[in-house]
Amino acid sequence: MQRFIDAAPGIRLWTEQRGPADAPPLLLVMGAQATGIGWPEPLVDALAEHHRVIRYDHRDTGRSTWAFEERPYRIADLATDVRAVLDGLGIGRAHLVGMSLGGMLAQMVLADHPDRCLSATLIGTSALSTTPYTRPDGSTVPAGELPGIAPEVLELWSRPVEEHGEAAEVARRITHWRVLAGDRLPFDADWFRALERRVIAHTGHHRTSTAHGRAATDGMLRTDRLAANEVPTLVISAPAEPVFPPPHPQHLAQCVRGARLVEIPGMGHALPPAVHNPLTAAILAHTAAATD
Repeated sequence: MQRFIDAAPGIRLWTEQRGPADAPPLLLVMGAQATGIGWPEPLVDALAEHHRVIRYDHRDTGRSTWAFEERPYRIADLATDVRAVLDGLGIGRAHLVGMSLGGMLAQMVLADHPDRCLSATLIGTSALSTTPYTRPDGSTVPAGELPGIAPEVLELWSRPVEEHGEAAEVARRITHWRVLAGDRLPFDADWFRALERRVIAHTGHHRTSTAHGRAATDGMLRTDRLAANEVPTLVISAPAEPVFPPPHPQHLAQCVRGARLVEIPGMGHALPPAVHNPLTAAILAHTAAATD
């Protein structure tokens, strides 16, 4: 079931619900510049066997309002949108599953509005905390000195997105996914091509917005509140992650009080078929334990 939610004056967000209406709600929060269609269909279907699954398009993605030029916003406003989606659908509390930027938005909701969270699952993201990372040997590393984004990713992100038609844009996105997916699992270009074609069909065009990269990042740190967390939290560790490489997941699990860490073998900063089953199993085990 699809529905638009009014998140703010002049801002409408596309949402989709799947699964039993009376099942525990689970909200999927995608990363920067990514639509809700970025959550793969088999993963959504598997989660919907046990949950009322909601996915949505951020502002300036998919079918939601594209208006950054007229109404610039902060990343923190995207976290407010998470609550707006829940409010618009009449959901008091939900399991949150956030990927990349979506994991940061989930952290902000977790910290500021724990009463809205049944649980949180954080994937491919970094801690909104200044707490140092403690290595296994007991030594510490300042949060700001943890490994940065892989050079090949930064090089891709530094290239201007030029208009050469839909086929060229799909090819550009596949190149992007090849780097994001890491080097530990075979890369299926056809699978990612089909994904991007679904995204383009859903959006209605192949333009790429840069709004999230230009949105203000002030007011995102939640060091003390994450350290006082009481919401059941799962951190997914992806060993081939090129954006927030290890030990970012380990650091995040240390920063969020009570968080558990689960590694998905071979996973990078993408959701190819090879990770669907172990990721689904990890999420469902976590939400079941939290619900009980």
